Amino acid sequence: MLLHIIARGKIGRSPEAELVERYLKRISWPVKVTELPDRGGAIPDPSANSITIVLDERGPALSSSALAKKLEGWRDGGRREVRFLVGGADGHGAAERDGADLLLSFGPATWPHMFARAMLAEQLFRATSILANHPYHREG
Repeated sequence: MLLHIIARGKIGRSPEAELVERYLKRISWPVKVTELPDRGGAIPDPSANSITIVLDERGPALSSSALAKKLEGWRDGGRREVRFLVGGADGHGAAERDGADLLLSFGPATWPHMFARAMLAEQLFRATSILANHPYHREG
């Protein structure tokens, strides 16, 4: 199953970019990143049999294990792609939120969108590590 991060804003060469790359390289699943301009630019159409997750403060904050279980269910259910939409500084519009299969929050704090991308990359690595029984994730 493809993990597809669709993010507004160019991350360029920055500490956040290094962190994102560090985690994405470690994921054993196929991963794709699509960067869009801060404003405008069409979000790619979903592929057949895909799931769309919008990172948004209105959604639930899932534990790493709960995210892993969701990914496992989608993978085992034959989903081909899980798309993660990371908004720009202004977040997402109603159309993106309404079209999502799931809203996902990283808690009640407001995070810079470049940090959110790094946190997403880490959580995807952690979730796939949990599913592979890799020791990276340790329950508290």
